Amino acid sequence: MKIAKNLVPSIAYQVRTQDGVLVDEAPVEQPLEYLHGHNNLVVGLENALEGKAVGETFEVRVKPEEGYGEYNDNMVQRVPKDVFMGVDELEVGMRFIADTDIGPLPVVITEVDGDEVVVDGNHMLAGQELLFSVEVVSIREATLEEIAHGHIHGEHGGCCGGHDSDEEDHGCGCGGHHHHHHHNGCSCGGHHHEEAHEGCCDEHHHHHHNGECCDEHHHHHHTADEKCNKQ
Repeated sequence: MKIAKNLVPSIAYQVRTQDGVLVDEAPVEQPLEYLHGHNNLVVGLENALEGKAVGETFEVRVKPEEGYGEYNDNMVQRVPKDVFMGVDELEVGMRFIADTDIGPLPVVITEVDGDEVVVDGNHMLAGQELLFSVEVVSIREATLEEIAHGHIHGEHGGCCGGHDSDEEDHGCGCGGHHHHHHHNGCSCGGHHHEEAHEGCCDEHHHHHHNGECCDEHHHHHHTADEKCNKQ
């Protein structure tokens, strides 16, 4: 059996940036399982997996346009501090979920300037070329329900489900079981251009390092004049 649309491969992988920094991995013992052909992975990786068989290993370089998109300056905005209600002290590096006209969007604080805060809605890997080292661990048939819903079910959870994390955050992961994220990592999910897609949103246990992915606060704001309320 070879990987094709509506099959469910399990893959082990490592992802590195162009300068060699490891940002995400899933070992053979705890691989990523996903429904192929339904945009559950970045396009460059999913295309490279097409036609691969169990036991095959390969490397693929994924350019920004087939990964998390180019960096978009328009997704950097200056907003008043008072939209972040319920947070005692705002700091650079804090992450929130902003409720925008295009849906929920993860943002990170990049600057605190008096009564204003600069937030960046670009995916943390936007603009970067990524190197994936991959091994195909197994392939199975998808259920009719999985195909209808566009993601896997069962004990592995589904795409964009809730998180069962080891820390109190809204972390990014890949899909699969336990994944280890390093530095500014998060990979494998769909594109992150101007849409509100986060690259990682499956219902699994995640291990986060160096504060990447989402901060423990979950806020919503529509415009710079509206408030954010702590949930």
